[in-house]
Amino acid sequence: MRLLGNLWGKSSRQLLNSFAQKRLFHYSAAVRTYEEEKVVIDKILEKLPEDDLKKSSLMRNIGISAHIDSGKTTFTERVLFYTGRIKAIHEVRGRDNVGAKMDSMDLEREKGITIQSAATYCSWERNNKPYHFNLIDTPGHIDFTIEVERALRVLDGAVLVVCAVSGVQSQTVTVDRQMRRYNVPRVTFINKMDRMGADPFKAIEQINAKLRTPAAAIQVPIGAESQLKGTVNIIDRVAVYNEGSQGEILRTDEIPADLVDLVEEKRALLIETLADVDDEIAEIYLDEQEPTPQQIKDAIRRATIARKFTPVLMGSALANTGIQPVLDAVCDYLPNPSEILNKGLDVKNDETPVELIPSSKEPFVGLAFKLEEGKYGQLTYLRVYQGRLKKGGYITNVKTGKKVKVSRLVRMHSEEMEDVDEIGPGEICATFGIDCSSGDTFSDGTTQIAMSSMFVPDAVISLSITPKSKDVTNFSKAINRFQKEDPTFRVNYDAESKETVISGMGELHLEIYVERMKREYGVECTTGKPQVSYREAITIPADFDYTHKKQSGGAGQFAKVAGKLEPVEGDCSFEAQIVGGKIPEKFLLACRKGFEEAIEKGPLIGHKVLGVSMLINDGQVHVVDSNELAFRTATIAAFKQGFLKANPVILEPIMNVDVTAPNEFQGNVIGLLNKVSAIIADTENGQDEFTITAECPLNQMFGFATSLRAATQGKGEFSLEFKQYSQAPVHLQKELIAEHQKKLAEEKK
Repeated sequence: MRLLGNLWGKSSRQLLNSFAQKRLFHYSAAVRTYEEEKVVIDKILEKLPEDDLKKSSLMRNIGISAHIDSGKTTFTERVLFYTGRIKAIHEVRGRDNVGAKMDSMDLEREKGITIQSAATYCSWERNNKPYHFNLIDTPGHIDFTIEVERALRVLDGAVLVVCAVSGVQSQTVTVDRQMRRYNVPRVTFINKMDRMGADPFKAIEQINAKLRTPAAAIQVPIGAESQLKGTVNIIDRVAVYNEGSQGEILRTDEIPADLVDLVEEKRALLIETLADVDDEIAEIYLDEQEPTPQQIKDAIRRATIARKFTPVLMGSALANTGIQPVLDAVCDYLPNPSEILNKGLDVKNDETPVELIPSSKEPFVGLAFKLEEGKYGQLTYLRVYQGRLKKGGYITNVKTGKKVKVSRLVRMHSEEMEDVDEIGPGEICATFGIDCSSGDTFSDGTTQIAMSSMFVPDAVISLSITPKSKDVTNFSKAINRFQKEDPTFRVNYDAESKETVISGMGELHLEIYVERMKREYGVECTTGKPQVSYREAITIPADFDYTHKKQSGGAGQFAKVAGKLEPVEGDCSFEAQIVGGKIPEKFLLACRKGFEEAIEKGPLIGHKVLGVSMLINDGQVHVVDSNELAFRTATIAAFKQGFLKANPVILEPIMNVDVTAPNEFQGNVIGLLNKVSAIIADTENGQDEFTITAECPLNQMFGFATSLRAATQGKGEFSLEFKQYSQAPVHLQKELIAEHQKKLAEEKK
């Protein structure tokens, strides 16, 4: 590495120190977290039986994640073909009416998008060892983000697919955030290298800058765009060509002469980046020696599992180039189930965190992470964390305490299934006939360990829905099933307007469910105008003092509550500080229920309340007339009284909008964004197309897809993601309040 030091005019030691200072902030927290985990993992590994260790070392639970249209499903299709799981390759938008294996729903094949995550398993031979993959292909569209959340919750590693032309996009950033939330290490695959304008090294720069993840290429491409022929493995200094009608034959050769300098440059950069994140390579680097290929591979594995680095591979799934090296990288660099620390909560012991041991000898613990309606009833996907799950055995739902028999165990291959008798620790399977919800934990009954659930984002859009026919049985069945399967799909019945209101993550999300009701249950529905999920909040503290009295002959109702409302960050909170027992404990519980009821429908427009703290510090009871109902009613009225005095405001959801279109339409798109009150945050101009990142109120975004198509001759694309709630313009607040008052007046008539 003396050469690199000479090029920069610094010694290797000076270089290393400057890099270390520059990046120390980015992964100091991750290093500390992983180092702490590693101590526990090593102790657990010592306890594992030899058979479990051997089986676990050859297992990988991985997900394929990316921004929409980056080629995840196309990539997964090639993986299944090269591992022998399918006999022929079919395309996502294929002309053969078959479609990609992992897009099993008709809707997915028609629209060319993934709607539900699909699980499969396959085997890959690496260094004469048969590796077993459990693979989940996830959607890229932000509306189906819960599918990515639940997949990453149970996976040990991931392949992040990035487009070679577009680079890091909005949903790539979201997926990165989700991977960090569940501590999932990843290898990165830069796809679409055969497209015009492909620039893998620009994409790697963006991974470093935008995702703040140290990344370096372990390959360089042979040829570019339509001339893409293969890749050079820069660690082993060998060229790899994909040959055969579908790229199934790998031929190795010497590095082409015109690429030798580039290979050495990128190899030096790889070692330099690894020296920044791995102590062993740092030592070698400081001694100005060159690490061996095996030392580089070992360092990549350590740093990847520690979530301090991501190795970057490249190729084109559609052109059948560069897929097999990604499978090798999954075996070489991603962790097996025993190298990941999984924690549960001991329900019997005040939910104390406990480490789960991936041993077949331990009591069974498994997580139901996904539900689906199958041919034989509810299909429940389970990840086994410890112990064994046997066909014919009994398992207990930790939440409900209900004991159920496992009548059938299957391994999934998209919509197909293969029966098995037993599933061991670290594996993913599915079973039938178990009544549970997504996120429930199961045990063998001897232990009560609950897994922490996945993160569920708030719904941002609602619309009213009414079945056209009077037969509401199938409508109810569909609504109940979709709610159970998808925690981001919510349903409320508005008693005042007598309407069923569905809420979700976006227009497409709700549109898909309305279409599925029609196809799967034969229920056609009419939908109302989409409604934005506004929030109500206060801006200043305010006192309340409310007395509820009601006499109707005999025992009446009496309750007095006094205290203070204050604006706070985040969720609402309730507190009682009563001196001298002025309000008994049982009535304070009723006050809390009243508060929870009050924040569900705010006083201004009947939307949920955000960021309000209610403190009750005084009150009064009547010996005869006070009861729980009276205190609940008094709390609701007191909340309204204080709320209206506290300078209340309406908050609207602000969305991150990413628009990509050809360069000639840039003026049209900027004009369109100005029209919808967007604030442009960033503009990135590529060779042929540009990407604008902006913030815009969701209220303005209805019909944006149509306007964008018209402004860009159908060539523009956009994606939306919820960012935050922000105060709505005064004129909009007045309109919403007037509309709500009018609606209430009509209902009174």
